[in-house]
Amino acid sequence: MELILSLAIGVLAGSGVWLVLRPRTFQVIMGLSLISYAVNLFIFSMGRVTLGVPPVIDPNWAGDASHYADPLPQALVLTAIVIAFATTALFLVILLASRGFSGTDHVDSKESLK
Repeated sequence: MELILSLAIGVLAGSGVWLVLRPRTFQVIMGLSLISYAVNLFIFSMGRVTLGVPPVIDPNWAGDASHYADPLPQALVLTAIVIAFATTALFLVILLASRGFSGTDHVDSKESLK
């Protein structure tokens, strides 16, 4: 399970970095989204990936905290997902506005100086 999770984090982060280095604005936005997904998976994996444990308190296991899932990484990832969605929506609105003004979404420093 840990190998699959680490491979997924690596593939998402690598693809995101590759897309961020592209000259098109939409590809940069998608790259930032992939990097944020990789970071979310990384934070989620830091909360001990365990299968079949209850997220709420079971009266039979009252004293042992090792039987429960850690709620803090789950809360952090949920908050990060909401913030990333809002930021992506803002970036897309800015992309559409800049495309309307310039006619293209290609980032080229030579054309911006004209």
